[in-house]
Amino acid sequence: MLGAPIADGTFPLVLLSHGAGMAGNAQALSWIAAPLAKRGFIVAAPDHPGNGGINRSAKETLKLWLRPGDISDSLTGVEKDEFFGRHLDEGKVGVLGLSAGGGTALALAGARIDPVRLSAYCDTDALNPSLCGWLRESGVDLHAMDMGSADRDNEDRRIRFAMAIDPAPVDVFQPASFSRISIPVDIVNLGRPDTIPLTARARDVAKTIVASRYSVIEDASHFSMFAVCKPGAAEKAEAAKVGDPICTDGGGRPRNELHAQLIDLVVAAFERELVSVPRPTGQ
Repeated sequence: MLGAPIADGTFPLVLLSHGAGMAGNAQALSWIAAPLAKRGFIVAAPDHPGNGGINRSAKETLKLWLRPGDISDSLTGVEKDEFFGRHLDEGKVGVLGLSAGGGTALALAGARIDPVRLSAYCDTDALNPSLCGWLRESGVDLHAMDMGSADRDNEDRRIRFAMAIDPAPVDVFQPASFSRISIPVDIVNLGRPDTIPLTARARDVAKTIVASRYSVIEDASHFSMFAVCKPGAAEKAEAAKVGDPICTDGGGRPRNELHAQLIDLVVAAFERELVSVPRPTGQ
């Protein structure tokens, strides 16, 4: 509810980073944001400009190195906010990212983009046919894009825990940078190993991160992170030539059940890392 009062006390903060395209706005994360808030977390979810809605831009969407700054700026804003600032549990800050937001979460933890990998990302459609097709239709040439800042350090040391669900594109980072991440990281992939999109397969990434946990929900799909589809939505999406099976999950369970499992997984992770641990030394 807009303007609702906040409970007494201090609470951990969870920053949310949304994906791009059809789910390219903070509102698309309401299914996970509300349960986190009910479980005692302050939740902040900014929009990443150009990544969705009527102002969606293929060029801006691929400026992946700008996304972490949106989250860091939001963290600063919450810290300075008169209403929320006094309710923050100092030093208890985490980030949760879905799809492209998962890559953002990893960048905030210390992973760094490789401009060469990003420039070559759409040389073929093998990694992401939907996104790369959109780039071509929009006349965007990644090789011609200014990547002078792409490999910048986006680590935010105020963030103590990162969680990424189907992080994508996870294959544009400098592989060695994952081993330098020092905070705990949880990574979740959705689908059987042979159905997880190549660009989101993160098992090997998790193995490289020192303090990581990796899990898979095999009867889900990348689109299980979307809101529950209304009746007729799949047919409308097909008629609109959306191109992606946004209402299709990986098995027989309905999406609301998959959401319930993801909510339990996410809440448990943030309670473990931000509630059950003491404040960092010096806080």
